[in-house]
Amino acid sequence: MQATRTPTLDAAMSSGRNGCGSKLSRSANWSGFNIAVMVAGFVLFWPVGMLILLWILSGRDARDLPGKARQLWSSLRRDGHVDDTGPTDNTVFNAYHQTQYDRIRELKEEIRESKRRFEAFRAYTRRRADEEEFNRFMADTPDAPAS
Repeated sequence: MQATRTPTLDAAMSSGRNGCGSKLSRSANWSGFNIAVMVAGFVLFWPVGMLILLWILSGRDARDLPGKARQLWSSLRRDGHVDDTGPTDNTVFNAYHQTQYDRIRELKEEIRESKRRFEAFRAYTRRRADEEEFNRFMADTPDAPAS
């Protein structure tokens, strides 16, 4: 049984395209190491393999992926958001930007401190309620017979 070819498939095959688009295939970094890492990623957990495939298709080396992931993770943990832009060439804007980040950090610290104080207050009120309940119990309980 012979497969029928469509005009678009013939045009794509004759122009050298492989169906992924010529832009992606030209920029992809298909080294042996990258292919091996991608296959291993698909074997271990398919989303990881897909991530590595997209990374390779963008023209980057798989060895750069862990460093970029670490950088992105530390940026998320430090600032609470991803900031890939970095500083601009305008020093006044950079100073304003840093001032805003400092203000946000101060607000976060104030919130943490008020939460800590509230938890201490709740612990104190629970202790007082327990103490009052215990005192009522002791007042309402008749004396135990002496042994």
